[in-house]
Amino acid sequence: MNGYSRRDFLKGGALAAGALATGVFLKGGPALAAAPEKARVFFTRDLSAEGLLKTFANVNAGLSGNVAIKLHTGEPDGPNILPRPWVRRIQAAIPGSTIVECNVLYNSPRQTTAGHRETLKKNGWTFCPVDIMDAEGDAALPVPGGKWFKEVAVGKHLLNYDSMLVLTHFKGHSMGGFGGSLKNIAIGCASGKVGKAQLHREGDKLWSGGPNFMERMVEGGKAVTTHFGPRITYINVLRNMSVDCDCAGTSAAPPTTPDIGILASTDILAVDKASVDMVYALPEDQRRDLVERIESRSGLRQLSYMKEMGMGNDQYELITL
Repeated sequence: MNGYSRRDFLKGGALAAGALATGVFLKGGPALAAAPEKARVFFTRDLSAEGLLKTFANVNAGLSGNVAIKLHTGEPDGPNILPRPWVRRIQAAIPGSTIVECNVLYNSPRQTTAGHRETLKKNGWTFCPVDIMDAEGDAALPVPGGKWFKEVAVGKHLLNYDSMLVLTHFKGHSMGGFGGSLKNIAIGCASGKVGKAQLHREGDKLWSGGPNFMERMVEGGKAVTTHFGPRITYINVLRNMSVDCDCAGTSAAPPTTPDIGILASTDILAVDKASVDMVYALPEDQRRDLVERIESRSGLRQLSYMKEMGMGNDQYELITL
């Protein structure tokens, strides 16, 4: 499975279940537990605006200047997107912040800037500025060490921001297996006409999935994390976790995985790994559908390739707030 196996995750899940009681997650055997440094991942079960602010307070030190808040604002009337009142609270708490999005490649009102803006209004994203970053075209960001790309096209306006909060609704995804912080910035910051086509194309096939797609997605994320350096931080909200992405809109499958909580870190690999571990730690009947979606799409390759690309630490402490 290219890096992480089902056995690894089930083992990790058993540890996660016990770790929730202690507030510290140590993944692996004694040798790994003795490693000198682990990423810190903060966790709360409090699924509310207060819980969101509480986790953010532990990871916000690197954000300053013009702050982009990258989130998935959803298709028209999407049932599972992040609650607008929560986002409004955290946006108001971040001086100089703007919600950012890019247009999409698939058939949707959000393919065009005008249609995207109408969808934003329909879905209630009216309480602060929303910057459609590719409204005026693309900018190329380099991908250090990439094997698929030397550079990827992102929305041109991304260059106007000094920092980024990646605010993610963690869920399944029809092509990626799961959509965490990595998917939010890799696909979400890629420009609709150019960047998204780069990431989705393999040879002559546009909508190519599997492990190679995961690697291309990681390289798209690498361009964004390299651009912002230490001025980027990540929050994953594990709520309404359909097997389908928010891009599915009203056709998304009803969630069968229970809500878990909110995770935050300055390490993108750690926060996505911790999110997946928490899903795998659930009882089999509760995790079955989402795990099947992750594994059937080779979604775990996101994590192993992020590690290979030096994008973070898959060993972490889970600190319960």
